[in-house]
Amino acid sequence: MNGAEFLLFILMLSVFLGFELINKVPATLHTPLMSGANAISGITVVGAVALAGAGDPTTSKILGAAAVGLAMINVVGGYMVTDRMLGFFKKKEG
Repeated sequence: MNGAEFLLFILMLSVFLGFELINKVPATLHTPLMSGANAISGITVVGAVALAGAGDPTTSKILGAAAVGLAMINVVGGYMVTDRMLGFFKKKEG
């Protein structure tokens, strides 16, 4: 098994495992767990910035910039979901 086949195997295994794990989470825990996971996605931003700055080819810079953009959407969305979820627990004024 060469490097590309191994990476494809890891990708397929992680997709299957992620799908199975998400389906087993009860609905009441899904939002808090996902907002926490999205906050941890900030690590992805660091990796994407490193990818965008590495190498000379234009392709790596384009893929790195796309990774930074998508990871930031994920992080901001996670915080927005968390804020909305916490809003449900605030007492209404008046």
